[in-house]
Amino acid sequence: MVTIKVDNLINFVAEVFSHSESSPEEAKRIATYLTTANLTGHDSHGVIRVPVYIRWKKMGSVVPNQTAEVVVDTPALAVVDGKFGYGQTVTPVAVKLGIEKCKKAGLSAIALRNAGHIGRVGDWAEMAAAEGLVSVHFVNAAGSLLVAPYGGVEKRLSTAPYCVGIPREGQDPIVLDFATSVVAEGKCLVASRGGKKLPTGALVDADGTLSQDPHVLYGPYTPDGPRDHTKGTGAIRAFGDHKGSGLAFICELLGGALTGTGATAGDRRFANGMLAFYIDPKVVDPAHFFDGEITRYTDFIRETKPIAGIEKVLIPGDPERKTRAERTKNGIPLPDDTWAAIVNTAREVGVSEVSIQRATS
Repeated sequence: MVTIKVDNLINFVAEVFSHSESSPEEAKRIATYLTTANLTGHDSHGVIRVPVYIRWKKMGSVVPNQTAEVVVDTPALAVVDGKFGYGQTVTPVAVKLGIEKCKKAGLSAIALRNAGHIGRVGDWAEMAAAEGLVSVHFVNAAGSLLVAPYGGVEKRLSTAPYCVGIPREGQDPIVLDFATSVVAEGKCLVASRGGKKLPTGALVDADGTLSQDPHVLYGPYTPDGPRDHTKGTGAIRAFGDHKGSGLAFICELLGGALTGTGATAGDRRFANGMLAFYIDPKVVDPAHFFDGEITRYTDFIRETKPIAGIEKVLIPGDPERKTRAERTKNGIPLPDDTWAAIVNTAREVGVSEVSIQRATS
């Protein structure tokens, strides 16, 4: 395990993308969002993605320095085409537009299509919450067949994230952000590179055998080589049996089909689609009942007597706040295999050995 200071990691990852045709502004933006995912404990959406992003860029799946286009624009609704730009570049444009429209109308809906990997969806819920807005996000990943629907063993769904953000007065927002699969694909990636092991039964092989071995998803691989989910014989399982599978299906239809990205299929170019709704609590709740009731109810939940082996009952966002504080102070831990893969990618794009050494100093 190697531990890297937050600023060092941002600067190093930014240099990787600067050497891969991204502008300095875009490179720093990508690096900051990826590192923020690690800060919150979502390592699956953090800097482990650097080799994947650079591979996608070389394949032409993602386009550096792209400008999002607003193709439908009404007072309360818009459709934004990301034109396969990096998600960290085009998604803030869509979210900002949703915020602006919501502040004028009290409610807005934004369909983002053809975005590169948008990263941790919680970032966009937090962006809205910082402006005092509730947001709900349905996301899919076209061209990313990873998950078997309930009762099946074949890949038919993406990990189809779902996210809700709720602002708090003078406090961190409440953010619920999860893949509709037992684990996000990035957690399989983390496990395959020496990180936290997958839960038992997170994967299912072609013969119906439950597994936690990433080889089921990726097939054969070397420690620092690429991971290709099309090479494996099995799939990730949907969480919660028919409930998670059903929610994933809805994310594919709303985040994928409705936005114009397309529900996922094996022959589609990779892209995230996101349908997001924004609500202004001040318009819905002029009596200011909402925040006080949140306080009452979150206290009620946290005061629940825990079962054996659990220290205390948490609400969404509690683990992330704790991890963010720890890692901001102490640095971000990365498994050796993960760091080796990132360093190999950095060398491939021309980052100097001096910069590599500086990152861990």
